[in-house]
Amino acid sequence: MTADPAPPTPPVAAELAGSVVELLSWLHEVAPRPGRDVNAAVALVAAHLGGSGDARSVVVREVPPFEQVNLQVALDAWVTQAGRSVDVRGLALPEQYGPVSLSDLVHGEVNGPVRLSAPDVVDLPSGPDRTTVCWRSALLLVRDERGAYVVFVRGPHRHEPGLTVEVAGLATPDAQEVHRELSELRSRLSVYRGQLLELLPGGGIDFPALTPTSREDVVLDDAVLRRIERHTLDVAARRQELRDAGQHLKRGLLLYGPPGTGKTHTTRYVVQHLEGSTVFLLSGRSLHLIGMVTSLARELQPAVVVLEDVDLVAEDRGYGDGASPVLFELLDAMDGAAADADLLFLLTTNRADLLEPALAARPGRVDVAVEIGLPDAGARRRLFEVYSRGVPLAVEPADVDAVVERTEGVTASFLKELVRRAVLESLTDRPGALQQVTGDHLSRALDDLLDSTQTVTRALLGVPGDQSGPPAGAPMDRGSSGHGGAGWLEARPGLAWSAEPY
Repeated sequence: MTADPAPPTPPVAAELAGSVVELLSWLHEVAPRPGRDVNAAVALVAAHLGGSGDARSVVVREVPPFEQVNLQVALDAWVTQAGRSVDVRGLALPEQYGPVSLSDLVHGEVNGPVRLSAPDVVDLPSGPDRTTVCWRSALLLVRDERGAYVVFVRGPHRHEPGLTVEVAGLATPDAQEVHRELSELRSRLSVYRGQLLELLPGGGIDFPALTPTSREDVVLDDAVLRRIERHTLDVAARRQELRDAGQHLKRGLLLYGPPGTGKTHTTRYVVQHLEGSTVFLLSGRSLHLIGMVTSLARELQPAVVVLEDVDLVAEDRGYGDGASPVLFELLDAMDGAAADADLLFLLTTNRADLLEPALAARPGRVDVAVEIGLPDAGARRRLFEVYSRGVPLAVEPADVDAVVERTEGVTASFLKELVRRAVLESLTDRPGALQQVTGDHLSRALDDLLDSTQTVTRALLGVPGDQSGPPAGAPMDRGSSGHGGAGWLEARPGLAWSAEPY
C-alpha cells in the first residue's frame, strides 16, 4: 500500500518561508563578523576620540522637549565660540530600528546599519511669524581647550519622545561643564523671554497672536477691575519698591464665575499690559506640564503663568493616585517657587466649588479670588457697544434699551453672538456688502436666541439654565462687585482670601 503524497505547500506558507530566508541572508550581510569593516559612524567617533572613549563615561542630560528651539540657539552660539572647532554630522537609520545613543557609538554596539548623513532637522516656531531649523539628531565632533570630544543631540522622534544631550570623551567634571555652558546659553538666549507662549498638550509651544485689548474693552465693574489690576499690573509696576520693603512678588489670582462672562477676556487684557513679562498660557490637557513650565518661568522672570479652566483637572486622576493629583501638582508647583520670584499665577475656573477643598487644604497658593459674574444692565449696554464697534448700526435708543431689558441673566458671549446674528439678518435681507443693521434685525436675532427651542444654544453661550447663581447655602456679598460682589467663595468659612494684600 502506497502512502498518500504530501499535500502541496500553501502559497502563504511558501511566501513566509521565502521572506524568512531573505531576512536571514540580510542579517548575514549586516551582522558584524571578524574581518568585516567597522560601521562608519563608530569608526568616525573612535578616530576622533583617539581611544579615550571606552575609558570615560558618557554624561547624559535630559532637556524638556519644549526647550528644543532654545537648545538649538544655544548650540549655534556655542559651536562658534573662539578656540572651538566643530564638525557636525548626522546619522541615518531605517525606521524599524530604535534610536542610537552615543554610548552605542562609543562602544561599537550599534543596532542596525547606521550611516553618516546630513543632520536630521525640524523647523520649529521661535517667535511670532518666525521659525528656526533645529537638529533632531546631530553628532558634533568637537575640539577645544578641553581636547577632543563628542556631543550628541537626540531630539524627539518616533521612538524617543524626549530630548537629550550626551557628551563623551571627557572626564566627568569637564562633561558637566559642557552641559552647564549649554544650559546657561539656553537661558540667556531663550527665544521665549518676553514673549506670549501657548503650551500645547504634546509639549510643543506656539506664539499666539492675541487681539489687542484695552481697558475700555474690559466690561467689569470698576471696583472689580481695579482689584484685579492692583494684584497684577500694580505689583509689576512697583516690584522694586515692594522688594525694598521686604514684600514678596509671587502671587496667585483666581478669576471664577459662569462660562462666557469674560474671564479669559480679562486675562488677555492683563497679560497684554504686563510689559517685559514672559507669559505662559496653559489650559485643559496641557495643565499637567505645570511643573516644567514653572521651572522655566523662574528662569525667565518676570513671568506670568495663566492656567485656564483649572476645574478640568480638579477631579482628574489620570496622572497619579489619590485625590486630584493633577491639581495638587499644580498647587505644589506654585508653592515651590521662591517667595521673592517675580511670578504671577493667574487661574480661571467655571467651578470654584470643585477647587475649594484643594485650595483650603493648601492655603497660600492663591492670594485673591475675584468673581466675574453675569453682567448687570449697565454692563450689558457697554458690552453691546463694544461688540457692535465697526457695525453700521441704524437703531434707535429704544432698540438698545429693549436689548438690555430682554437680556437679563445672559453672558458676554451671548451678547457677542447677538450682534453677529443681527449682522447675518441684515445680510439675509440684502445679500452682498453689509449696508445697515436696524432695530428690526436686532429684534429678530434676539427672538431667535431667546426662543424656547434654543435652550442648548444658550447653554453653549454660558447662560445659566435658571440663573440661580452660587451653590445653595453659599453666603453672598453683593456690595463689592457690580457682578455679584466679591463672591460666595471669598465669604466661605475656612478660606482666608485677602482682598488687598498690598
